[in-house]
This record gives sequence, C-alpha cells and structure tokens, in this order.
Amino acid sequence: MVILPRRTRLSDPDLRDRLYELLEHDHLPYSVGSRFVRLIVCIIIIDVLAMILASVPEYDARFGGLLTAIKVGAAGVFALEYAARLWSVAGHSPRKLSATQDRLDYAFSSLGIIDLMAFLPASIVLIAGDRSTLMLLGVLPFFKLVRYSPAMRSLLAALHAERRTLIGCLVILAGAVLVFASLLYAIERDVQPEKFGTIPQAMWWAIVTLGTVGYGDAVPVTALGKLFSAFAIIGGLTMIALPVAIISTAFADEIRRRDFVVTWGMLARVPLFSHLSASEIADIMRLLRARTIEAGEVLVRRGDAASSMYFITTGEVEIELPNQRVRLADGTFFGEIALLHRTKRSGTVTATRKTRLLALDAQDFHALLERMPALAAHVRKTAKARLADSVEAQKGDLAIAEIAQVAHDDQPREDK
Repeated sequence: MVILPRRTRLSDPDLRDRLYELLEHDHLPYSVGSRFVRLIVCIIIIDVLAMILASVPEYDARFGGLLTAIKVGAAGVFALEYAARLWSVAGHSPRKLSATQDRLDYAFSSLGIIDLMAFLPASIVLIAGDRSTLMLLGVLPFFKLVRYSPAMRSLLAALHAERRTLIGCLVILAGAVLVFASLLYAIERDVQPEKFGTIPQAMWWAIVTLGTVGYGDAVPVTALGKLFSAFAIIGGLTMIALPVAIISTAFADEIRRRDFVVTWGMLARVPLFSHLSASEIADIMRLLRARTIEAGEVLVRRGDAASSMYFITTGEVEIELPNQRVRLADGTFFGEIALLHRTKRSGTVTATRKTRLLALDAQDFHALLERMPALAAHVRKTAKARLADSVEAQKGDLAIAEIAQVAHDDQPREDK
C-alpha cells in the first residue's frame, strides 16, 4: 500500500482571519491589501462614469451594451466583496460576540449598509430591466469611497461631532424662513396674491432670499416689503456663513486630531522616545516641521552632515547604503543616531514617490537632551544597544555605519 503525503490546507478560521486582515487592515503600500483597495476604487470610478455616460443619448445608443456590462460586472464585484466581508467579520468583534451577532453588527453598521446599497438596488433594477432607474441608482457606489478615503471619513466625523450645532442652525434657519414669510404674506398678499397669497407661497420667496440665490420669480413691490427683504438678504448671509464656518472648523480640527494621532504613534514607536511621558512627547511634536519631497528627489546624500531626523507620514523613500538598499514607508523613521553623534550620513535617501515627512532639527534635538536629562541618558543607552544590533534590525535607520564611524574615530590613533 502506498501512503500519499497529506496536503496541508488552511482551515476555515485561518482563511477567514486572512481574508479579514486583507479586507480591513492590510493596506500598507505595495501590499496585497493596498492593491485590492486600488482595484475597488478603480471599479467604483469606472462604474460611476458608465452611469454618467449612459445618461447621454448618443453614448447610450452607441455603447449601451458595454455600459450595461460594466454596471453588471461592478455589481457582481461589490456583491462578492460584501459577501466576503460578511463571512470574514465573524470572530473579530472586540466584545467577543457570536459569529451571527458579529455579522448582524456589520450588516446594520453604516459601512455595511453602504456596501449593500452599492449593489443590491442596481441588481434588482438590472433584473427588472429599467435602465432609467438604473442610471439614477448608479451614484450609490460612489459612497463606498467613504471606506477608502480618509478625507471623506474625516468630513463625516466632523459632521457627526457638530450634529447638534448644525441642527440648531437648521432650527434657526427654519424660524427665520417662517418669520420673513409671514411678514411678506401680511404685506404683499393683497398686492400680489398669486405670489404671496399664502404663507407656503411666501416661504418659497423666503427660502430663495435667505439662501442668497435670488431667482427673481417672486419679489416684493411695496416699500415696506422691500425693506424687510433687505433684512432677509443680510440675515441670509449670516445663515449661510454660520454652518459653513462650523463645518470647516470641525473638519480642520478632525484633520489636526488625525494628524496628531498619527504623529504621536510614530514618536511613541521611536526607541529614543518610547519611554517618555505624554507631556514630553507633546513637547517634541511642537518642534516638528513638515516637509514634502517629490518622486526622485534626493533628501540627503551620503557624506552629508546629519542636520535632522525624519518621520515618514505618507509616501516612501529608498536608502542606498554601501551594501544594500532599504525602502521605508509610512510610519517609519531614520536619522536619529546620526543626529546624536553629529556624524555624516552613511547613505543616500531618495523619494520613490511623493513623500511627506516630519523633520526634527539637530538644534531642537540637542536642546531636548539638555532639558531632559532622563532622555539624554536613555539616548546614550539606546545608541550603545543599537550598535550591537544586526543589519536586519536596523532597517529603520542609517545608524550602523554612522555609529561604527564614530566608534572608529573615538579610538586613539598611533603616530606613524
């Protein structure tokens, strides 16, 4: 009897975990998850463009079959993605719920509803064959970008944070519409009964005027009506400016909060700063300055004096060392050991794509060491420890050659 070797295969829980990681967390540059995200975003854009072109009779008559095929294919992809998310989410709730409860939580969450609406209504309409309704529903997949766009998530977070204030603005606006509509109804109803004969008719004028649109289809003709119209126009400017200011301020605060969290996370991961308290890390954050470099631009060259250490917020750089090339992406850092020892750079750093960095200047770095004796002692201890590390462990820094150079320079030289 011949015994065949057993083939190893992933169990369902292992496959589910890997799929969940791919869909939810594996979005680092050049990873499989990031390529999946780019694919879904491209499909969303193509799907929405197909819907727009289908509304043009000339394009619909010429490319109607292709545009419908795009819509069918996109709906199929979105349906498969929804099914994969619904299956893989089981067992990943922080509350340790059952698999059924985890799936229900996803299905009724805002993102789950958006994922469902991206394909279900269009699929029903495709089966019914109503092309006009299909074009109307074609915009729904656009909202899936909320999942993949930090800017859209920040805007939604800002709206949610200021929801009570915005509701208050709407109440004030509704009250202003009612007041001015009632005034114009009382003043103009006998002069223009066809336009101001009822309060609902006058409310249309009030909405248009307070919104600073001014269609001109209904305008007061009496002197008193024009006077109140002037007050309505001025009040409308205030009504429009108030929610705009609230939303823009909340959006800016949300962006700053997100950048603060990202920057804090990067600083907390740096070995030199990992032991610091929250207030000390906040002091360092105030010293950071932003810098942007384009693809192909050289940030530092081998042999340059070390003037700053860098944190990569978005993008990627390639470090050309004497014996290897290393690529660093979002959330990594380099250059702190060379800063400490005031040495020259041991590698050339070039941006492989547009990269945004945070830089900590040497002067500020050494000022921190003077103000924080505990940090200075930790820096010296860390530098010695990193000197003993392997090259593989130093991928986040240019430190090995630089520290070795300092150690060599510090050795006493014999007279020849």
